[in-house]
Amino acid sequence: MKIACITEDGKTISQHFGRAPYYVVFTIDDGAVVATEMRDKLGHQHFSTSETYQEHVSPRGTDPASHERHLSMAQTIADCEALLCGGMGYGAYQSMQRLGIKPVVTDLADAESAALAYVRGEVVDHTERLH
Repeated sequence: MKIACITEDGKTISQHFGRAPYYVVFTIDDGAVVATEMRDKLGHQHFSTSETYQEHVSPRGTDPASHERHLSMAQTIADCEALLCGGMGYGAYQSMQRLGIKPVVTDLADAESAALAYVRGEVVDHTERLH
């Protein structure tokens, strides 16, 4: 099973899907990480702004053009079961679901530990952090 985490450094989960430039992808077999790879997140510049998730008052990024941008961002993790992040927009969350990738908004910081916890069913999806 492959689990992607949004990241800026390959070690920690980024707080915002749209702003981070990379994915770190863990291949997990029998509860252990057997491979780790960094992948570029195409199109991250489309959502790169100075806003924080608390500043939004309504869902954004749910229109067809936004879904196309989210699709370009997800192409490099199409082989992953789940995407762990610290925060993301409603539109990106819905787009990942439509693409068959389970989005999970987590408060865990360490990417590898979070991926292993996900496989064990121990990660809470904090949808209250969607914007």
